[in-house]
Amino acid sequence: MGAPALKIRTVTLDLWGTLLLDGPGSDNRYKKRRMADFNTILTSAVGARVTAAALDRAYEESGAYLARLWSQYRDVPVEEHVRAILAALDAGLPRRVTAEVMTMLVDAYARPALLVPPAVDDGALGALKTLAARGYTLALVSNIMRTPGATLRKLLERYQLLGCFTHTTFSDEVGVRKPDPEIFALTLRAVGGEPAAAVHVGDDEILDVHGAHRAGMRSIQVTSLSPARLGAQRPDDVIPRLAALPAAIERLES
Repeated sequence: MGAPALKIRTVTLDLWGTLLLDGPGSDNRYKKRRMADFNTILTSAVGARVTAAALDRAYEESGAYLARLWSQYRDVPVEEHVRAILAALDAGLPRRVTAEVMTMLVDAYARPALLVPPAVDDGALGALKTLAARGYTLALVSNIMRTPGATLRKLLERYQLLGCFTHTTFSDEVGVRKPDPEIFALTLRAVGGEPAAAVHVGDDEILDVHGAHRAGMRSIQVTSLSPARLGAQRPDDVIPRLAALPAAIERLES
């Protein structure tokens, strides 16, 4: 028989599709607002005349750049997203934009999720408070899409969730994305956790379940699927929503 699993001391959670009910693809709904603001800023501050069609193409080109990067499980700050959009509009435009204008563009790119926030799991706060009261260390491990970690922390604070976490890790700030085990490892190092005494909670079979297992952690998948319908990457337990998380952790420790 193998050695018994260590008592769970650290619980890490995913953001999109887990704490937030909206999946990561929902970030793309902010495209129209972002590009309208870009048009206003570029016209007034740089004198650059750009059409809606050109901005749409530039946004999609930046998406292709990000997809190539993300396929290698790597990430960059959202300033690089903005530079990619500018370069797609005009190769010389990034050099003509002042630091002040760049700050304005990055803010316009980052803030839409605060203006039209995604829905949150209404059982999340209660579950996190229960786990914290039981002595678990809580941390967040999240890939971003186009909304940066700095904005997502503000969103978590609005939902009164940020204070539940000892540490939050966002891919744009550390340069690595799930399912690379390094993003889990650096999060555990930040809170003094050990993989064998940690469990990760998330909705994605590859990013969360496979990624956590590669990092030596246990996993709980948030899904409406029955265990019989799960994919090849099998979690250690499944829950439909976060309200069921404290009981799932009890099961793993029983």
